[in-house]
Amino acid sequence: MKRFDQKRVLVTGGAGAIGGAAVRRFLDEGAKVAIVDRDGVAARELARSLGEDAIAIEADVTDEGQVRGAVEGALAKLGGLDVVFNNAGISGAVAPVHELPVADWDTIIRINLRGIFLVLQASLQAMIKAGAGGSIVNMGSSMAGWDVLAGGAGYVASKHGVVGLTRVAALDAAPYGIRVNAICPGVIETTLGVPASGDGDFKSSVQHFADRIPLRRIGQPDEVAAAVAFLASDEARHVTGVDWLIDGGQTLQSWANAPAGNAFPKFR
Repeated sequence: MKRFDQKRVLVTGGAGAIGGAAVRRFLDEGAKVAIVDRDGVAARELARSLGEDAIAIEADVTDEGQVRGAVEGALAKLGGLDVVFNNAGISGAVAPVHELPVADWDTIIRINLRGIFLVLQASLQAMIKAGAGGSIVNMGSSMAGWDVLAGGAGYVASKHGVVGLTRVAALDAAPYGIRVNAICPGVIETTLGVPASGDGDFKSSVQHFADRIPLRRIGQPDEVAAAVAFLASDEARHVTGVDWLIDGGQTLQSWANAPAGNAFPKFR
């Protein structure tokens, strides 16, 4: 498919696992892509490896000036902006509410909520000025935008905030033909989505999470990228303001139906 032929796309956090998968997906479908990341070296290396239709822009999404510079740079180098995957974020410190340092709270909110807002605002302004519509997909909400995580006060608060922000932005942007949606990944096989277990074994952590998911597997970055591409494409032209779960059924569980080790066999 070439759903993004001649389209101009910006991806924040584009040098990471999910961001990189999305960059490749957009390129495969014909787009020109600006890879925005605070790790400029990683962004430039990725862009070089992907060819002339990928460019790198170093920027910190928490800095208003850098965000505006990144959007302006993408506009200048790509010739316009049709799609934005607003992906940059962190997991941050884990601690009970009564023990979480205020500085850690501020860092999480600054990146996961302020950063999403700044990129969203600058992108909307550029798209509205161009007058050609567009599509923005926010990563901010994640599974934690639907559920709660013990010790995750900053992370969960930021993600719930992005759910509300996405819905309001969808209303505000609709008169201009711009759609705003969010994806809500569950456990995805990245070092951010699946931290190493106590013994430092990444693979054992993956299996630990997989054993607690109804589909008996964790998600892959390419699967998230596929959902982003759909929401950003004209196939989803009547979809706006949604928060789309990609979690293998994880959030279907509750204390009433929480699985034992063999509750969700891989095959029946």
